[in-house]
Amino acid sequence: MRSSMNRGSAGSIGSAASASEYRVCSNCRKVLRQEKRIRVSQPLTRGPSAFIPEKEIVYFALKVMQANGLNERTNLLVEEYSTSGRLDNITQIMSLHTQYLESFLRSQFYMLRMDGPLPLPYRHYIAIMAAARHQCSYLVNMHVDEFLKTGGIAEWLNGLEYIPQRLKNLNEINKLLAHRPWLITKEHIQKLVKTGENNWSLPELVHAVVLLAHYHALASFVFGSGINPERDPDTSNGFRLIAVNKFCVCDLANDNNIENASLTSSNFGIADSLSELEALMERMKRLQEEKEEEEASQEEMATRFEKEKKESLLVVTGAFDDEMVSASDVSRYIEDPGFGYKDFARRGEEHLPTFRAQDYTWENHGFSLVNRLYSDIGHLLDEKFRMVYNLTYNTMATHEDVDTTMLRRALFNYVHCMFGIRYDDYDYGEVNQLLERSLKVYIKTVTCYPERTTKRMYDSYWRQFKHSEKVHVNLLLMEARMQAELLYAFRAITRHLT
Repeated sequence: MRSSMNRGSAGSIGSAASASEYRVCSNCRKVLRQEKRIRVSQPLTRGPSAFIPEKEIVYFALKVMQANGLNERTNLLVEEYSTSGRLDNITQIMSLHTQYLESFLRSQFYMLRMDGPLPLPYRHYIAIMAAARHQCSYLVNMHVDEFLKTGGIAEWLNGLEYIPQRLKNLNEINKLLAHRPWLITKEHIQKLVKTGENNWSLPELVHAVVLLAHYHALASFVFGSGINPERDPDTSNGFRLIAVNKFCVCDLANDNNIENASLTSSNFGIADSLSELEALMERMKRLQEEKEEEEASQEEMATRFEKEKKESLLVVTGAFDDEMVSASDVSRYIEDPGFGYKDFARRGEEHLPTFRAQDYTWENHGFSLVNRLYSDIGHLLDEKFRMVYNLTYNTMATHEDVDTTMLRRALFNYVHCMFGIRYDDYDYGEVNQLLERSLKVYIKTVTCYPERTTKRMYDSYWRQFKHSEKVHVNLLLMEARMQAELLYAFRAITRHLT
């Protein structure tokens, strides 16, 4: 799975890149306006992530390998389930959680390569369309390669005007799923499956929806984990995007390698971050005790959800105060590029009803629908959702033997809350107790505007936690987002069928 986000060799790993080839975040622009002369060291990113020092990934891999022999397991998984047969940067970061990685690779391999309703080139082109919604050059380039390898027509890579009308018809559902899935209705489904030469069968449409949701969510992981371009991109096909890196110079350096201290965000001392950790542990303990003593009423829990939903509007994500402009030529693969996430509960707008998860659950409804129309993928997706939700090492930073169930559930449910999905049996008061503001900003950005994610956001929360724990957060956000998109899409398909 190769990718190129660089202009020639200027932005390649280990080379000194011109600062002008990177975006400048609003914080840096303020400093630049104040300081006439400012020295910013060149971004020196090495390894699979711009956010995680390579030495930490190598150290963790060696530690895990010595304990469990899992490094060999990772290589076997890549050989068996990677479409390119190589250990790409996404896989290297996910291999911090090898149990999850196996579920991820198996499900992705199934939707891309195993028997299914859609031809192989269609699958990769749909992946390109999905990744382009978030300007994710890394994934676009990966699937440009795979599209051509599987016999795709090269002319299609010139843009949407060169593809069959049938594929073009996916533009609307791609756009809605990526940014405002709550707007998807059975009418959108009926329009796609209506009789005609360009219609989609229901199995084909379900396959397409799974691919779209998978790659929207994977774009969140790519940006949230600061995934770097591959070291040795294959540029021979001529269709790769020439891209400017999405990160600001202040975000791109692994070690915040910026000579002017005024560019860095305010750094808390070790004592401050340790006290933050202890405070979080204490809140978890107190919430557990309160839950055992007395449960809130259904009315109170509904009120707390609506409060959390409204408060999520106040979570500002704009690290860049200018409008996001495509840093690469992804525009050829998308329609209506200005369409993005919009807070569905914004005051003064038409109220959209809350999606009560109990009325249409993944376990009782989505799973059976997808398995009926696209056999076996339901089992693989279900295994992946369960794996990430239940994955735990019973640690929190330096603490061991900790039950993190409450924290994992708060992360997953907060993502669904931002998409209007409410669980009747969950007390959303826990979200406010457990998720600090900087973490909420990070979650909303990674989930709703992943292309705006910065290293400063990544560094700003849970400062005493290990990088592997933050990658676990990203896996939870990715899977929660994918499940939310699928629930809205599959509910619309079910309504079409009834």
